[in-house]
Amino acid sequence: MWYAVNWSSAWLTWVFILLDTLSPAQAGKCPKVCICDNSKLIVACINKNLTQVPATIDEITVKLDLSKNDIQVLPVNAFLHTPHLTHLTLRRCNIRTIREGAFRTLGRLVYLNLANNNIEILYQESFDGLSSLKQLTLDHNRVEEIQPGAFTQLGVLNMLSLTHNQLVYMPNMAFQGLHNIKGLHLGYNSLNNLAPEAFAGLFTLTRLSLDHNELQFFPTQTMTRLVEVTRLDLSYNPITYLGEDAVSMPKLAYLYLDHISLQDLSDTAMSQAPLLSHLDLSHNQLRYMEPLSGPKELARLNLTGNPINCNCYLRPLKEWAKKGKVKLLGVCAGPPHLTDESLEAVGPLELRCRSREDMIKEEFEEHEESRERALPTAKPKERSKCPSNCDCNVEAQHATCENRGHTKVPRGFPSNTQLLDLRRNHFHFLPTKSFPGTGHVVSLHLEHCKIHEIDGSAFQGMKALVYLYLSDNDLTSLSPGTFTGAPELTYLHLEGNWLATFPGAALAPLSSLLVLHLERNTMSKLDQEGLLSSVPKLRGLYLTNNTLSIIAPGALNSAHLDTLHLGSNLLSEVPTDGLSKASSLAKLHLSGNPIRWVGPKAFLPVSKCLKQLYMDEMGLEKMSQDSLAGLGYGLTTLSLERNQLEGLPDLSPLIGLEVLNLAQNPLLCDCTLLPLRRWMENMTMKVTATCGHPPELWDQSVRDVHVFNNCSSISPGRPLKGLKTPKSIKPKLTLQKMTKAKAMPGRFQPKPTKPGRVKPNPKALPLKNPQALASRKDKKTL
Repeated sequence: MWYAVNWSSAWLTWVFILLDTLSPAQAGKCPKVCICDNSKLIVACINKNLTQVPATIDEITVKLDLSKNDIQVLPVNAFLHTPHLTHLTLRRCNIRTIREGAFRTLGRLVYLNLANNNIEILYQESFDGLSSLKQLTLDHNRVEEIQPGAFTQLGVLNMLSLTHNQLVYMPNMAFQGLHNIKGLHLGYNSLNNLAPEAFAGLFTLTRLSLDHNELQFFPTQTMTRLVEVTRLDLSYNPITYLGEDAVSMPKLAYLYLDHISLQDLSDTAMSQAPLLSHLDLSHNQLRYMEPLSGPKELARLNLTGNPINCNCYLRPLKEWAKKGKVKLLGVCAGPPHLTDESLEAVGPLELRCRSREDMIKEEFEEHEESRERALPTAKPKERSKCPSNCDCNVEAQHATCENRGHTKVPRGFPSNTQLLDLRRNHFHFLPTKSFPGTGHVVSLHLEHCKIHEIDGSAFQGMKALVYLYLSDNDLTSLSPGTFTGAPELTYLHLEGNWLATFPGAALAPLSSLLVLHLERNTMSKLDQEGLLSSVPKLRGLYLTNNTLSIIAPGALNSAHLDTLHLGSNLLSEVPTDGLSKASSLAKLHLSGNPIRWVGPKAFLPVSKCLKQLYMDEMGLEKMSQDSLAGLGYGLTTLSLERNQLEGLPDLSPLIGLEVLNLAQNPLLCDCTLLPLRRWMENMTMKVTATCGHPPELWDQSVRDVHVFNNCSSISPGRPLKGLKTPKSIKPKLTLQKMTKAKAMPGRFQPKPTKPGRVKPNPKALPLKNPQALASRKDKKTL
């Protein structure tokens, strides 16, 4: 027994010595295009033209860098083989979509960098499985929507960065689930509105950045919920005025309000921020400032770049600063003898006022402003009256009555109001002339108001209205005169209603309409030719998530229609005839429709203008060889992801393609696919295409498999040697379908001929019309 134990110990010692002498490359698996340091468990595959995560990365790897590749879609369990990762970098990978469960196996990941990609939507379970993640970077993407629950799996996340995206509105509970968040960075977006509960639940947040956005007023209601925030950056937002108690944040210490066009602020604006120690008001339009009441810890007040007039009316601020030991930064803009003098250096005796006449003359000569503003007694203009249970800000030209329980549209808003927010009330019915005195309103929000009827001329007098949001109401129809009186209406949102027919007559008065949103309604057909003739300038039409099954010939004809979304409907074929004269259509989305077959010349009417074509997740099984006829240099994007395609039509005319997505199609990798393989070799762009058959090649890139080496003598476009030309379009019976055939013989094998019934003969069908056969096949399958 002693000898056995001793020999075993010696053998183990020898193994460890041998492993120690191996180079890092020898010690573990390493993809040939990557650089691996197995001693540190690091793998780097940077700028290697990868279209998917390499499957041969050693499973013990803890740090993985896949930057500068072309991984456009992260599929489910994309990192199944690397469960020990703690750091993952996916910068500049052209990622557009993160599938549910893409990171599900990465329970140890603490750092994830997805910056500089093309992500547009953060879905509910995009980050499912990242239970240990502490830092998430999504800067420089195209994120415009955060779906509810997107971050619920990130319970230990400390830092989230979403700068340089396309966020416009932040809904309630947008960051639900971030129970340990410390830093949230939302700068360089286009945020112009924050819901009151946008940051609800962020009880640990201490640092918030909202710089370089479009906020026109300080979001008091929203910020009040952030009880632990100590640092807030709102610089570079068009905020012109801070009213009483605007900043109500009990632990705020650092507040950055520089470069916001601030013209005036109340002396009690910071009264509810008792711990404020650093206030940056630099590079604004402040001419004078009163001592601030509230902050007892203020140590630094930055007024650099403001046109501060150093006269006797600055004395209270100086005395207050001296008493509280507040350091004032900035210089005097006047009078002339004190110009460019430091605010800290100028003494109380120098802060004197001249005669009234001299002051008026001085102000006129130096600033060319009105006598009223030059007078030292000038005060901010008195704010106009506001309807009961609403908030109005004259300087910001904004008024809101959001979620106040109103049953009738309030009246009496300030005449200069440009943004009117009435969402989440209970109006039910909008009578004629519902909005008197709102001739300057540019944007009107009426979402979630339970509106089921709108009277004719309800918007009469709204001559400046450009944006109208009627989303998520109970509208079933719109009368012809609904929008009379709003001639400048350009963007109309009607998604989330119960409209059963296209409201063409109601849209007739809107000669300026450019974009129309009708998603999530109940329209089943567009059965009228020239349906868009009532909106001749329309450029964007969004009909996603209706129940459309019929589109009549010429229904969508338009000289200016540029973008058309028809996704997630019930269309069984490409609406070729419906687009017969859509001469400007550049983007067409058909994803999510049950289109199993694309027939010949399906896109010929729009072939001269179409640039982007999306046909993902349709169950598409076959495309005619000339289904893409006419599409040539102009088409830049073709997406056929997640379908049932085993082969493809001739793609050689598409010489302008920049994006081709064939991911998750069961492509049959034999000689019949040789034309595609050769076409891919001649293209410089990256193509996502993997084999589905035969089983031994499953999930391998079409570019990498060697099965095509035996087909080298075959010329593209000619019949393959040894293979018979099919007499019909019936798909080849693959291994997968043969397996199904055993279980369902009636679907894949001829049924016994019943007495008195003639068995159909495929040869009887004319070869020049394969679509008829395909249609018959589809019916049989269904």
